Amino acid sequence: MSPSTSPRFFTEREVARHCTKDSCWVLLGTRVYDVTAFLRMHPGGEALILRRSGKDVSRELEGPPHRHSQNARRWMEQYYIGELERDSGAEEAQTLRERRKTSEQTEEQTAEKTTDKKVTEEDENAPFNRCSSVDLDKDLVDWRKPLAWQVGHLGEKYDAWVHQPVDRPIRLFGNPFLEAGTKTSWYWVPVVWLPIVFYLSWHCYTTLAEGTTRIVLTSDFSIPIHKYIFLPLFLMGWFLWSFIEYCIHRFVFHMKPPAHNYYLITLHFLLHGQHHKSPFDGSRLVFPPGLASLVVGSFYILLRNTLPDILGICVFVGGLCGYVVYDMIHYYLHYGSPKRGSYMYSLKAYHVKHHFEHQRAGFGITSTFWDHPFNTVIPDEKF
Repeated sequence: MSPSTSPRFFTEREVARHCTKDSCWVLLGTRVYDVTAFLRMHPGGEALILRRSGKDVSRELEGPPHRHSQNARRWMEQYYIGELERDSGAEEAQTLRERRKTSEQTEEQTAEKTTDKKVTEEDENAPFNRCSSVDLDKDLVDWRKPLAWQVGHLGEKYDAWVHQPVDRPIRLFGNPFLEAGTKTSWYWVPVVWLPIVFYLSWHCYTTLAEGTTRIVLTSDFSIPIHKYIFLPLFLMGWFLWSFIEYCIHRFVFHMKPPAHNYYLITLHFLLHGQHHKSPFDGSRLVFPPGLASLVVGSFYILLRNTLPDILGICVFVGGLCGYVVYDMIHYYLHYGSPKRGSYMYSLKAYHVKHHFEHQRAGFGITSTFWDHPFNTVIPDEKF
């Protein structure tokens, strides 16, 4: 809701009626929130919120089992739609009724000639009023303009600003072609890369099956490579990718650019900062194939120059498959609704904590394996 807009008021009965996937409201004290758009994103799943629809969730925000971070509380404010008007004679409720009366008088003075029903429908359908708490006049950047060339000027304020997530789309570039190049639908990842994975897997296996592949140790001694060695090499490549995934996420995506360096701040925002600022922008949750091909190509060249020809390709195709799985899991962690108690359920909760509370830890995406030896595991909450 825009800061300049007078709050709307709802009775407890009105709030209680919104208890479905199509319309889910909750209370935080006397504040009313329409969290319908957040149901799929909630790390605990839709059911946890639906069971509490129409009710006060203040206790749930404090925990246990989970104490919600300040970023999570700021995020919730984006769904604020009004205040609760109780029927009791409490002083707070009386104040709300007086504010409502003043608001109604102001609306009458503006000579709006629409019915109350029509006004209600328009307010509910207004995406800005319902989903955005960004003050366009007071925010550190101008959201009405492309952000790519603005963030570099934030200097020392950039790190705090980029780690306060919002639920609104980001426009990076004014040029429509550049802007389109930064967006990728999730299905393009398997469409582009899986045919390559299948072809190279077939090529490696059939080549090894010919029985002519040997590792030459000396001029007089060589070791034959059996076709069944393909699977261990494939899994080795997948494991190697998991380490590369961790290193890129931690040391590249989460580098802290110098406050005085405009270009490094801009580069960081384009690579990963925009994802932390708007973590549920579905068009920017996977790598564009063009950008990904630079990493894939470097991985391929490194292996071809390190291992004998066909062995390097075997390891490479395993790593490429690991990358595809990584991107698909990352998308699912943001938009999927895994079953409570499952591996993906715990992984989603872990990743959401990384976004909202522990940005300097929890760098594993497909697993938490590498967080353990590098001491970046997100700690368990204690109450």
